[in-house]
Amino acid sequence: MYISETTVEVRYAETDQMGVVYHANYIIWCEIGRTQIVKDLGFNYAKLEEDGFLSPVMDFSIQYKAAMRYGQTATVRTWIEEHTKLRTTYGYEILHEDGTVAVTAKSQHILVKKENFRPVALKKIDAAWDAKYAEVAKIQS
Repeated sequence: MYISETTVEVRYAETDQMGVVYHANYIIWCEIGRTQIVKDLGFNYAKLEEDGFLSPVMDFSIQYKAAMRYGQTATVRTWIEEHTKLRTTYGYEILHEDGTVAVTAKSQHILVKKENFRPVALKKIDAAWDAKYAEVAKIQS
């Protein structure tokens, strides 16, 4: 299983009145992680969109463990939890600098044609990308 890592500096604007990161910002950080793993594996999501495809979120689950605060640096760890013919599930951990888990999450995506939102298999669009996801997935289908 391949794990991609990137960091995010916690900005003041991302905190709430209690001085902790507002819960919705963790979802944005997961998106940063998802973008990074695609890059790390040698692919380009923007090109996929240029070619007429989108990857909408079908499900997102998140568990909050330990709040993060302004001035901290978050490490976003992302991996391919599972990759099937039509669905890809990404796994995430967002960590404090000392390794304490702040958040765990999963998001499930499908790939659709932009003009009609009909599902399409990644294998039909980019066989190398599909093969790489199958290779690095935590759960082998």
